[in-house]
Amino acid sequence: MNNLAPILLFAYNRLDNLKTTIDTLKNNNLASQSELFIFSDNARNDKDRIPVENVRNYLKSVQGFLKVTVFEAPLNKGLANSIIEGVTKIINDYGKVIVVEDDLSTSPNFISFMNDSLCQYENNQLVYSISGFIFDMKIPSDYPYDVFFTKRHCSWGWAMWKDRWNKIDWKVSDFQQFLDSPNSQRAFDQIGADLTLSLKRQQKGEINSWAIRCNYQQFKEQTYTVYPIKSKVNNLGFGEHATHTTQRFNKYQATLDTELKYDFKFPEQVFEDPKLIQRFTNKYSKMTRLYYYILNTLFK
Repeated sequence: MNNLAPILLFAYNRLDNLKTTIDTLKNNNLASQSELFIFSDNARNDKDRIPVENVRNYLKSVQGFLKVTVFEAPLNKGLANSIIEGVTKIINDYGKVIVVEDDLSTSPNFISFMNDSLCQYENNQLVYSISGFIFDMKIPSDYPYDVFFTKRHCSWGWAMWKDRWNKIDWKVSDFQQFLDSPNSQRAFDQIGADLTLSLKRQQKGEINSWAIRCNYQQFKEQTYTVYPIKSKVNNLGFGEHATHTTQRFNKYQATLDTELKYDFKFPEQVFEDPKLIQRFTNKYSKMTRLYYYILNTLFK
């Protein structure tokens, strides 16, 4: 395959998870033909200084890719700023990127799936991004494709093109208009009851999320993300030592693809499958969120 997208890996202080991320990426059949750019954020406090140093020492030894380039931030940027700056830097040079963080394991056909999807939908402006992740979800036995479409971006192993990325308004300059429109807020929450609340928290400075701003841009454009029917990504970052996700019970449990398929069947046109949209949206419903909140509260 020619013109492979570069892979961007964002790392902080989780050496064990990072090694799994690197090892599983290296097991991909296209790893040796792919460039890898690693962005290492600096420690936010004294407690993280040694773990970050350990990560950076390990990164000097990473091999198995066409080329490995490591960027070491001199100061702590935080995940959101690291991703926004890092993706912008590389995507403007290469036109497209595949992005993973240091708490993800990937299937051996992850790179193939992401590149094939990028190639398939590059010129279809209805497609906003590609996701390598999908939580466990029942797929009808007669469903004919290897992908489906929703209007929600995924931040756990994803890909995008330069023209889509550069449209994102990171300042959310129309936020007041959004606040003044209950209809817009209800529409935003149709693909997940958590979205409006997350955007409000972002703009209040309670969280610092690049992903919710990316999702909001997608909502405004009414475009789609391509999801695999079998996950090519699993999130390792749940538990007490996780940076952003500390829940014991994971509603986003995913079974990593073991079929190792490399010839994917894509629909020519974007379409919404009602059954799959409903099952997908249910995972982000208020009832599901409440159920897992209670579960994780009771069994801390």
